[in-house]
Amino acid sequence: MFEKRYRLNLVFNANKVYDRQIIEGIGEYLQAAQCDWDIYFEEDFRYRLESLKNWQGDGIIADFDNPEVENILKDTPIPMVAIGGSYQHKEDYPRLPYVATDNAALVKLAYEHLKRKGLTQFAFYGMPNSDHSRWSKEREHAFVAQVRSDGYPLHINRGLCTTAESWENAKESLENWLTSLPKPIGIIAVTDSRARHLLQACDHLNILVPEETSVIGIDNESMARYLNRTALSSVTQGCKQMGYEAAKILHRMLLGYPSENTLMLVDPIGVEERQSSDYRALRDPYVIQAMHYIRHNACRGIKVTQVVDSVGISRSNLETRFIEEVGCSMHEQLHMTKFHRACELVSSTSLAFDEIARICGYPSVQYMYTVMRKNIGMTPGEFRVSSRLKTENGDIN
Repeated sequence: MFEKRYRLNLVFNANKVYDRQIIEGIGEYLQAAQCDWDIYFEEDFRYRLESLKNWQGDGIIADFDNPEVENILKDTPIPMVAIGGSYQHKEDYPRLPYVATDNAALVKLAYEHLKRKGLTQFAFYGMPNSDHSRWSKEREHAFVAQVRSDGYPLHINRGLCTTAESWENAKESLENWLTSLPKPIGIIAVTDSRARHLLQACDHLNILVPEETSVIGIDNESMARYLNRTALSSVTQGCKQMGYEAAKILHRMLLGYPSENTLMLVDPIGVEERQSSDYRALRDPYVIQAMHYIRHNACRGIKVTQVVDSVGISRSNLETRFIEEVGCSMHEQLHMTKFHRACELVSSTSLAFDEIARICGYPSVQYMYTVMRKNIGMTPGEFRVSSRLKTENGDIN
């Protein structure tokens, strides 16, 4: 006996990477469970919110981070599973099955990552308080609780809303805040988008990233992670798992099993570390300058002579200081910076290997093969396959 062909409405905004990943997880459940469902999905439902009241179907999975959606659908008689962020207080959750990203766990991963780097001063860059950014407020609360429990100083800025009209004012306000912060400092941005604003402002102000200000975002948005000159570290949410679990819960409801107002918190996957948070506790200002120059220019084929010229002291003096602080020579640091960049591009992009060799400043793709074999015992092709298998299995540092 085949089960009924159910009609489902997915109420999400496909313009958001978070929502797209949730939808992907729902699709994975449909394929795994071989559900023969009719899916109604309007890529941007916000223009016809009121029409949600009149939708006739068998089930709904909806984004309850949007308060307008919650107000319209919270009393619907149609079986429904809501998706959104977690809350400190149980009374803030809707009275229906709810699958949530664990906001406190997201912030904890970011905070612990920065702490492990040796940082002892922390800041949070969030969103202005509004009904549409309740998740930001929850992440801010988690940040304050975790940093205060360790006794570290903290700084908070919710910034301004960013639109084409308000961008210049928002940028000026952000730059004033960054200038006022003590250094070195680690900043957790509530989203990758806000983190990119931080990186851009630091670049304008000549604030060294990550030597003076380390930045980590939340979302690990692959589409835009390299839009800034400094590649962004980020926490990966378990969005696909959220979608999968929501579809699974709704399926049971459609089959007549009681839902009992299920609450499920989904853990984040992990931290994807890139250059923006690759902080090292360096004290010597000349070494800090040299390290920053190497990080940003190693793949341009620079030599030690150019590093020395950028700092402005003698080569022997800088080399001695560098080895004492970093534990290797400037030449070795140049080599490892290029190598790590090559590994990152091999594992996270689909670029041809000869293109990656060119980007990283290697004289030939054969030379890059030799370097990778020597350092990790794999060719670029083998490393790409291995990295993607780890990502599919959720194995992120």
